[in-house]
Amino acid sequence: MGLLSGILGNASEVDNEKLDELLNDTLIEGERIEKAYQVIRDMFVFSNKRLLLIDKQGVTGSKVEILSIPYNKITKYSKESAGHFDLDSELKIWVGSDPTPITKEFKAGDNINEVYRIISTYAL
Repeated sequence: MGLLSGILGNASEVDNEKLDELLNDTLIEGERIEKAYQVIRDMFVFSNKRLLLIDKQGVTGSKVEILSIPYNKITKYSKESAGHFDLDSELKIWVGSDPTPITKEFKAGDNINEVYRIISTYAL
């Protein structure tokens, strides 16, 4: 069900082997991955030190952007749940003094609540 959920856009947990290969050169000594979720091709990776937002780009997904956000730099965050006519929900994360949030869109059925709960666990 995890693969099918991922294909359909639902947030699904990511296999640690897949992450180890992807983040081999990114994690620092003593850093470990706590939880990771994938929404389509994007990933939210929660380590014991920071939040990593992984954005696979292009048709093949071979181009990858990894945005690293230390938990203590997250100043606020919000979720906007889906409505009756607008089925998408949105997660916004403000970092430092930047007034423009990082925005990630979740399609109908995505588990934005689980991602939001884990951000709350680490950022507070």
